[in-house]
Amino acid sequence: MLPLPTLFSIADALKQGRTTSRALTESCLEKIADDAGEGKRAFIKVYGEAALKAAIASDKARAEGSGDIPSVLAGIPISIKDLFDVAGEPTPAGSIFDFAPARADATAIARLRSAGVIIIGRTNMTEFAYGAHGTNCHYGTPLNQFDRTNKRIVGGSTSGGAVSVTDGFAAATVGSDTGGSVRIPSALCGLAGYKPTQARVPLTGAFPLSHTRDSIGPLGASAACCVLLDAAMAGHAIKLPSPAHLRGVNFGVPTNILFDQLAPEVERDVERALSSLSTAGAKIHEFRFQELQDELDGSQAANFSGYEGYQLHHERLATNLEKFDPWVSKRLLLGAKMSDVDYQKIVILRQKLMASANKTTAGFDALVAPTVPIIAPTLADLTASDESFYRFNTLLLRNTAPFNVFDRPAWSLPCHREGAAPVGLMVVGETGGDEKLQRIGLAVESALRHGR
Repeated sequence: MLPLPTLFSIADALKQGRTTSRALTESCLEKIADDAGEGKRAFIKVYGEAALKAAIASDKARAEGSGDIPSVLAGIPISIKDLFDVAGEPTPAGSIFDFAPARADATAIARLRSAGVIIIGRTNMTEFAYGAHGTNCHYGTPLNQFDRTNKRIVGGSTSGGAVSVTDGFAAATVGSDTGGSVRIPSALCGLAGYKPTQARVPLTGAFPLSHTRDSIGPLGASAACCVLLDAAMAGHAIKLPSPAHLRGVNFGVPTNILFDQLAPEVERDVERALSSLSTAGAKIHEFRFQELQDELDGSQAANFSGYEGYQLHHERLATNLEKFDPWVSKRLLLGAKMSDVDYQKIVILRQKLMASANKTTAGFDALVAPTVPIIAPTLADLTASDESFYRFNTLLLRNTAPFNVFDRPAWSLPCHREGAAPVGLMVVGETGGDEKLQRIGLAVESALRHGR
């Protein structure tokens, strides 16, 4: 896999006249349409005509020098997950249900358009974003560029979005992260992915799964790509902050749960990543993160995605079960067994654990751990049986999901060697500490690249 162009490199090529928005968009559309590629499985809808029209308008504004270039992102084609509202269209969220057309763009999408990006299409996903596996029985399952011969999965739920970036169908993508749906495919596909503090990017116009855990984040070729897209969606100035200096930065490494039963490739690459951070001058501190265990124990009777997802879909499950992806409906129906009393218990527990976790990690600038404990499994292994499916899905979510419960911003940054199976390093900040974590993430990415 050749190095992917970053948003900055593309923006510079546009500015210097080495390419045009139309050329970029036509290239993306040509790759999507290639029958030998993953385009048909990566996208649910492609905005060919609309994207070209927007690209031509962007080129015209740039050529006229009218000053109407809204941001560094202007004229760059990106993809969006199928759960975002686009005015005048239904939002099926990877399903085949008939929903009324949206009245307006989702807030995140409207802000991206204001920044001048070209929306190339809506990407495939795990139906209703409920699953880390990335499969979809309605629209097909896009496969991981790392190993398509053995049909390795991309991870989910932002599966098509990840493939749209690795395969050059889009320069970057925007997804959602309820339990790891940005970070998991980023880790399995060798991309950078960023999950913000929930309130940073408005959820208005994004099809929900769990109002407690949902967040909106980008996936891209670099941490800088994610920072720019996050700024646009958050309504902030679209510029890149200076990377943090890693010398003296304190990284906490939880010794419980997050490092259990790692695949050999993951263990090797994460150890090397920690060594690279140490070489760069950072301080690595191992500690027991008891709140992770308490969260795991407290979610046995009920969990937020299970309970809230079932409440959202229970009528559809009762009347149109046959329309659901079976892998999704089976898990949603587990929510029927979760009582209101048990749900209220985890609501109370969450508040206690967030306060306690803040105290436990107060001495660290960020936490580091593997994003996912395994490399991408094959589709055959994943779907061999219900037991296999649930085991893999649980493993994929294990490290990422607790930080949605704690509402912490988090990165997944590639830390594998060139040509090896992709592995991600998760870097976690404090609730609301997005700016600090982004500066740390930029520095960590640089240190990892030097150590690869």
